[in-house]
Amino acid sequence: MRALRILLITAVVLAGLFVAADRLAVNYAESEAAERIRASQGLATTPDVSIRGFPFLTQVLGRELDQVDIAVTGVEATAGGRRVRVGEMNAELRQVRLEGDFSRAVARSASGTARISYPDLGAASGEDVTLGHGGDGKVKVTGSVEVFGRTITRSVLSSVSIVGGDTIRVRADEVPGEGIPGLEDMVRQRTDFDRQIGGLPAGLKLRKVEARPDGVTVSLTGAGVVLAG
Repeated sequence: MRALRILLITAVVLAGLFVAADRLAVNYAESEAAERIRASQGLATTPDVSIRGFPFLTQVLGRELDQVDIAVTGVEATAGGRRVRVGEMNAELRQVRLEGDFSRAVARSASGTARISYPDLGAASGEDVTLGHGGDGKVKVTGSVEVFGRTITRSVLSSVSIVGGDTIRVRADEVPGEGIPGLEDMVRQRTDFDRQIGGLPAGLKLRKVEARPDGVTVSLTGAGVVLAG
């Protein structure tokens, strides 16, 4: 009986040591992964990386991680040749394959969200316009045009959508012409725009976009997403 008790205590102690070693290993791996992602994506800040699943060490031996969660702020993407700041980006990457000497990681599938503020999206539009939340899932776009020597400023409610998996499209639902010839077309030339978003991790695509009080939130999805390497 005493021998059995000693055996059980020994097993518990060894299990505890294994768990401790596993957690130390995953903490180190998360730190290394965060630094490699920062370097490979040219990020200004180091992302938060969480490796899910237990035990971690057996996942490493199998060269595939169940899930890796990434959160990063201040990402800079490109939009129509201009830089656009992505305030926050969160992504869940599943079945992450470790390749080579563990310097490259590729996720079989991924999903996440990215938030772009209205001032940042307005700056990327390429036009002298102001963007804000219009309520009810709409974007409020305000711009000015010159008509017969007069400056006319108009605000329109616009729908925002994703085109082709990489482009944010903003289109006014309607523009009052007020009987002025060509006014609607001139306002639309200022307030309607498409902006292709690039510079995100390879394999990630834009799925849908939603106008919220703090900016537009873009849903991301992807396959074969390259984390690092």
